[in-house]
Amino acid sequence: MKKEIITANPHTGDVINKYNYHTPEEISNILTVSNTTFETWSQTEISNRTKLLKNLANLLEENKEDYATLMATEMGKPVAQGIAEIEKCSVLCDFYIANADNFLSDQIIKTEASESFISYDPLGTILAIMPWNYPFWQVFRFAVPTLTAGNVGLLKHASNSTGTAIAIQKLFIDAGYPEGCFQALLINHKDLEAVIQNDIVKAVTLTGSEKAGKSIAAVAGKSLKKTVLELGGNNACVVLDDADLDKYLDTMVSARMQNNGQSCIAAKRFIVSEKIYDTFLEQFTKKIKALKYGNPEDKDTYMSVMAREDLAEELEKQVTESLKKGATVHYGNTREKAKYQPTILTNVTPGMPVFDEETFGPVAAIIKAKDKQDALQLAKNSRFGLGTMIFTNDIDGIYDNISQIPDGALFINEMVKSDPRLPFGGTKASGYGRELSKEGILEFVNTKTVYINK
Repeated sequence: MKKEIITANPHTGDVINKYNYHTPEEISNILTVSNTTFETWSQTEISNRTKLLKNLANLLEENKEDYATLMATEMGKPVAQGIAEIEKCSVLCDFYIANADNFLSDQIIKTEASESFISYDPLGTILAIMPWNYPFWQVFRFAVPTLTAGNVGLLKHASNSTGTAIAIQKLFIDAGYPEGCFQALLINHKDLEAVIQNDIVKAVTLTGSEKAGKSIAAVAGKSLKKTVLELGGNNACVVLDDADLDKYLDTMVSARMQNNGQSCIAAKRFIVSEKIYDTFLEQFTKKIKALKYGNPEDKDTYMSVMAREDLAEELEKQVTESLKKGATVHYGNTREKAKYQPTILTNVTPGMPVFDEETFGPVAAIIKAKDKQDALQLAKNSRFGLGTMIFTNDIDGIYDNISQIPDGALFINEMVKSDPRLPFGGTKASGYGRELSKEGILEFVNTKTVYINK
C-alpha cells in the first residue's frame, strides 16, 4: 500500500485531500520523461519559449482567485495576499518575456581568435525543493527563468502544499509546455536523496531552512552537483533618529506581519535609535493592535493562522526562552493551536533566540540602539545575511555605510522584497546563489567559451 500525503486546512483543521506518494517506478518514469523532453526543449528557440510565458501569465491572471483560495486553505495565507502573489508571478513572466533573449544571447569577446564568444547552454533537469510560505511565487521564480533558459524542471514541494504543486504542474501543461518540461514529484525525504544523485538531475535549488540547506548541499556535493540555496534570515529593520514614521510605519508593520509573519525576508529585529524609541514603540504597537485577524478566505483578513500548529509551537518555544533570558512581552503572545497572536517583545538583546535565530511567525523583537553606529553594529550581528532595511532621511549619510552591511540586499526606506528586475539571495547562513534578474536565469546554464580560428 502506498503511503499518503494528507493536507489539512490550518484554520479549520479539516482534511483537504490525500495523495499517494510516487512509487519508485513512477519516479523513474518521471526522470526519464524529463530527460527525453530536455533533448527537444533545449533546442527550442528562445522566442518560442517566451511565447509560452505569455500563455502562463494569462492563465495566472484568469485563475488568480482560485489559486489564492487554494493557498488560503492549504497554508492559511490571507486570500488578498494570495491574489497579490499570483499577480507577482504574472509580472515575473512579463519580465522574462522582455529580457530573456538579451540575457541568453551569445556574448562576443574580442581576442586573437577569428571569433570568440560566450554561449549560455542549458544544463538539463533541475530539481527544485520549495517551501509552503509563498507556494506559487517561490516555485515560479525558479521555474520561469530556468525553463526559459532551456532546462526542464522537477518540483519537490512542501507536503502541506501538495495541491498547489499539482495545480502548478497542470498550469504549465495548460500553457502549452511539453509534457515533462515541468513535473511535480510526490516523494518523501528518503526518496529525495536518490533523486538528487540520479545522473539525470544536473543541479538542485532549495528555498528553506538552514538545516535543510546544509543537508541538500551535502547530498548534492557527493555527486558534484551545483546548488542554489535561499535559506533563512533574521533581517534587521533599522530605525534611525530621523526616520519618517508617519510615512513609513505601515511599511515597517508589513515587513514583519505580512503572510502571518512567515517570510524569510521579514523584518525580525527592529533596531531603533533611543531618541525615537518611545515614539516608535507607541505608534508601532497601535498599528499592530489594529491588524484584522480572521478567516484567510475572507478578502478583508490581514492576519490569520500560521501554516501548521507545530510551527506555532516552535515559535512559542523561541519566545519563552527569550523571556527567560530577560525579554519582556509588550503586547500579545497568546497561542491557540496554529493561531499565534501578533506579538511585540522589548528588552531584547543578543543571545536571545528572538535576536539570534529566525523567528518564522508574527513576533517583532524590539532592540534599543544608542545611535546610528550602534544600530548598524547590532544589525550585522547575525549569522544570517539575507537583507537589511534602514529607515532614515539622511540618504547621503547611508551611502558611506553600504559596505558595512554584508547581506544580499540593503533596502533604504522600503521593506526587503524580491523583484524580478533585481537579483535575490543571501550570504552567510542565508545561503548562496541568486534568483531573478539576469543573474537568476544564468544560474543553471553552462557558461561556455567558444574560440574559433579561420
